[in-house]
Parts: sequence; structure tokens; C-alpha cells
Amino acid sequence: MHTRNTEHSDSTSHAAFRGHLTVALEREANAPVGGLADALRDLLRSAPASLPVLPARHRDLWAAGTGHADAVTVHDILTRAEDDLGTPWGVPLASAAARVHRDGNRDEWEGTVFARQRRLSRAVVTAAVTLQDRWIDEVADGVVLLCEQSSWCWPAHDDTMGSHGAILATITDPFLDLGAGEVAAQLAWIDHLLGTQLDVRYPGLRARIRHETRTRVLDPFVLRRDWHWLGLDGDVHNWNPWIHGNVLVAALRLMDAPAERDDRARVVALAVEGLDRYVTSLPADGAIDEGYAYWWNGACRALEALDLLSFATRGVLEVTASIPALRETVAFPHRMHLGGDWYLNLADGQARPPRDQPWHSLHRAARRVGDSFAEAHAAAHRDPERPAASETEGLGRLLRGITDPEWLRAVPAPSPLPRDVWLPSTQVLVARENEGVCDGLAVAAKGGHNAEHHNHNDVGSFIVASDGVPVIVDAGRPTYTLATFGAERYSIWTMQSSWHNVPEIRGVPQPAGAEARASDVVVHVDEHSTSLGLDLAAAYPVPGLVTWRRDIHLDRGLSKIVVDDRWTLEPWGNGSPAASSPEPRTTVRMLLAGEVQLDDGSALVIPVDGAPAVRLRWPTGVAATLVPRPLDDPLLSDVWGSHLTRLDLDVTDRNSLSVTVEMNEPKARNPR
Repeated sequence: MHTRNTEHSDSTSHAAFRGHLTVALEREANAPVGGLADALRDLLRSAPASLPVLPARHRDLWAAGTGHADAVTVHDILTRAEDDLGTPWGVPLASAAARVHRDGNRDEWEGTVFARQRRLSRAVVTAAVTLQDRWIDEVADGVVLLCEQSSWCWPAHDDTMGSHGAILATITDPFLDLGAGEVAAQLAWIDHLLGTQLDVRYPGLRARIRHETRTRVLDPFVLRRDWHWLGLDGDVHNWNPWIHGNVLVAALRLMDAPAERDDRARVVALAVEGLDRYVTSLPADGAIDEGYAYWWNGACRALEALDLLSFATRGVLEVTASIPALRETVAFPHRMHLGGDWYLNLADGQARPPRDQPWHSLHRAARRVGDSFAEAHAAAHRDPERPAASETEGLGRLLRGITDPEWLRAVPAPSPLPRDVWLPSTQVLVARENEGVCDGLAVAAKGGHNAEHHNHNDVGSFIVASDGVPVIVDAGRPTYTLATFGAERYSIWTMQSSWHNVPEIRGVPQPAGAEARASDVVVHVDEHSTSLGLDLAAAYPVPGLVTWRRDIHLDRGLSKIVVDDRWTLEPWGNGSPAASSPEPRTTVRMLLAGEVQLDDGSALVIPVDGAPAVRLRWPTGVAATLVPRPLDDPLLSDVWGSHLTRLDLDVTDRNSLSVTVEMNEPKARNPR
């Protein structure tokens, strides 16, 4: 018989965590130490007034043609909702869920569920705008389908196999994951927006919403206190704020019975405690080791949750600007920006992520903390002729984005593109030739270690961009499967150091693990140049490796990037039996995007996206090989095209190598 360890399941037995967030909230609430839950009981708005979007009965906001909700978004959603109407709803099948365990495929089941929830969100906005019965019916159909769905947990996350030996979800033991939190919050927003209309046309449906959400999310959240995403072991990642934020939405709106007042405050307090673990774990520089792509579903989720908490307490618990790490993380997106749609993609992120991010959330957070650069970066993505938000990011984000008047009035502005960024917590450097423009060369480099969240084995790797477009690149990651987060993760080529811009020493790549790390890290920044120096020896379990010093240098005066490698290796074999076999090759590798032409001592790279060509140079006589990598996964090919190319420089008989990167046809110098 399979049983779960319930050692930490009692919600009353855990020791309360008190970090930066709790301290700040207790201060604002004038609550004693440990008294936040009691204070919340009196501070929280009533459930009908607790979410920061007015319900559909407020026609000055929602009426078609005259309401203040963003007209462009509303028109776009109504058009696509009309296309949905009358077509069959997708059904997530048992066989699709089982594929996770059979062949690792997550997409079939998740794709069906995601499409269904997005259709429901489109119907919700359309119903709010029109108040027509046919759209209330469409919403009710979607809501009942969710309530009838056996599990809201994504099968790739469920622990039912380990706990019960079951390949499908165990409905008596629901697992609270990202998917379950998303459904709970979606239902809460629907109840908030259309509760009056549902009561008239579908009496009793709102009670069903409350029952399912309590059974599948709120009760498990309270009763089971060993969820891995709580971060009890100190390993706090993006699941924490994502789930806690959704639990907060559900508790605030759906726990509305008078008898639930104390329980509601307790659930909110537990959600705040969980968020505190995440906020306290944020480094002082606000960096996210999961990278830019995961900022939106990590730090941004925390900022949104705290914005909601502030609203639900009438502004009493407004603390974001008083916590330095939160102020700094608001700047993280524009600090990782290379230019246009391109970003520094560390870990599992894409270099050109989808443009439809919840920019309104960043804009709102930037306003709250007074970061004009972050506000400008968000506003750069506000096009009055395009939708202000998308259902892709969830119903709550959609509703906030199309009803936030300051976001809707935002005037597009240039992104700040800071000249230099150094984030010591993750040892990430970004530098460009001139501030405020992406023209010319930019370089990004990292130290860190190989136990980061969504880790790739890439200590010492670097990226070079031409006019903001990556040329020497990090591939990113392919479509997620069960293997992505299991024991087979590093069998995936994009996670291996062999396909990052790092050496392979005597045939040995970097392993995963915190012990594989950079050391002796030195950063230099001035008006004329920026550089990062670090030793990579600890990242390679290579006998005889004494040092591998890498220095990555941007020379603004010469418009040139230099990557200098110098190393000390003891003689091959050095008296061991290995001396009788040939020394394995040592190579310096770079992954290139675009078309590559190899010459003696140089390579011309014509980048993707029409960026200017760059030329790489190294000492003549160093053997160079091009290794093509065809791309057949859309998450890779949509960014890079049909292939990437790895440049291998054989340095087995050397102890140093210098590679320079320059524009193939230098532009006129910027007078700044």
C-alpha cells in the first residue's frame, strides 16, 4: 500500500516563518509579533469588495461601446469568442494524462486544458460586456466542465504515482500545484465578475464553485503543510508565489460565509507566510536565477499578490516599496533586455519570449515602487492599437490589464537599455556599447553554479548580441516533458555544457551540482570598458586541472569583445596509467545563430532577424570545426530558425586562447 508521509500535514503544528515581508506587514498593521493573522481578520475587506476589478453590473466599466474597459481588447476577445461559440469544448482524456508516465508527453493533456480555460476566459469577458444569456450559458458550461474535471493538477506534477501507485489523479487526495491554483483563481474571478448573473440564470452554481475550490485547493493548502513549493527546506522557487497568489485570490473572494471569517483570515495569513519565504529568499539585487522568462511567473506573481493584499486591506498593508529586494526585482526585466524582443535567456528561458506578457503588472509594480525606468520599459510595450492584455496569462491578469486606467493611458516610451548591469547574487553581467540604444555589440556573461533553478550546466558561459540580436547564443530549452525535471534532465542537449559557450576540458563537460561553480570572480566597469573575470576550474572534475581563467571584456573605444582563456593543466598522465592513451581533446566552444562562414582563424556570422554580421577571430593555426545542430522543436526553431551551429576550437596543445568579436563592417562611432 502506498501512503504519503503526513509528518508535516497538521497546519497547527508548523513553526511560523517570520521574514522580511511579515516584519513589514506587522509594522504597517500595528500588530505585535505573531499577530498578523488576528489583524487580518479586521483589516480585510468583505469578500464581494476584495478583488480590484468592478463586477459586470458596473456598466460604466463594462458596457459595450461606452464602458472604460479597453475597447481594443474587448473587440478582439468578442471576435474570437464568437468563433468559439457552438464548437465542442476540449476534453482532457485519461489516455492523455497517462502519457506523462508512458512516453513523457505533457503537451497533449495540458494543451487541451489550457485551450479550454482560455476559451472560458474569453466567454467571461464577453458575458461581462454583453450580459447576454447565451454568453452566461457559455460561461456556465465552462465552469461546470472545470468542476467535473477529475483533477485540476497537471499530471506531470501530481504525486499520485508515488503516493498511491496510480497513473491517474486520486480524487480523494488532491494535489495542489500550479494548475490547481490557476483553476481556483479563475473560478474566483468568474464568481466575482458574474456572480449576480450566475445566481439568476444558474442558481446553485456558485455553491458548487465554492465546494470544489475548498475541496481541491483551500483545504489541502491548510491541512497539508509539506508541499514542496512552500520552501520549508530553503529551496524556494517560482511555484511559491504563483500558487500562494492564486490561493489568496480564492480565499479572499470565495470564503464569504459569515462563519468563515476566521478561517478566511487564517488562510490569507498562511498565504502571506508562504509568500514571505519567497520574498525573504530574494537576493538584495532582485536577480532571478531562473532568468527573465521565469520572472513573470515568479517575482511578478509575488508583486501581484502583494498588490492584491494591499487592495484587500484598503492600502493598509502596502509594503512593496519598503522591501529593497522587491524594489530591485521590478528592474530585473529591463536589466535583462538586449533589444527589441530579445532578452538574456538564462536557465530554461527563451531568448525571444512571447511578446504578450502581463506588462500592465510590471507597469503597476513600477509605479508603486517609483521605478521610472521599469515603468518606461513596460510602457514600451503598450500599443493603443493592440490588446492591452491577453487571456493567455490567466483571467485575473486579463481583467486587471483591461481595467487599469493608468496602464490604458500609458504612452509608449523607449526601453531604458542600461549600459552596464552587474547582479552579484547570480554573478550575471550585461554590458553594451552605449546606454539607451541597442546599436553595436552587447555581451552578457555568468558565473554562478550548476544547481540553480531550472539549471543548465553553463558556468562561465557568455552571449554576444549584434544590435540587440544574439549571435553567440544560449539555445534555451525544448518543449517540456517528464524528463525535463527528472533524472534524465541532463540527457537533453540544451542543458549540457557541451552546447553552451564554455570549454570542454580533456573531453570532460561540466556536471550538475552546486560544487560546479565559478571562483575568484572579478568585475570591472568604467566608461571605456566592462569586464568579467572568473576561474572555471571548480566547474570541471578534470584530474590535473589547476586553473582555467576566463576574462570577458567589452572595449567600447574599439567596439570589440575579447574572450581570453588561460589555463594550467598538469602534463597528461603524469605517471598514471592514462599516460599510455592519447590525451582527450580540449576545446573551446561557441554556439552560433544564423549563417556561419568559416575561414582560417575567423568565422563570419550573419545573424537571424536581419542584424548586422559579426566576425569572430582567433589565432591562425587553431583547428576549427563547425558542428550543425538541426532544430525540430518549435520552442527552439521559432527563435533560431532551422538550425544552430557550434564552433569548436581545438586547444589541446595550448595553454591560452583569445577570441575577439567585432562587427564585420564597423559603424560610425557614436559620439557619446
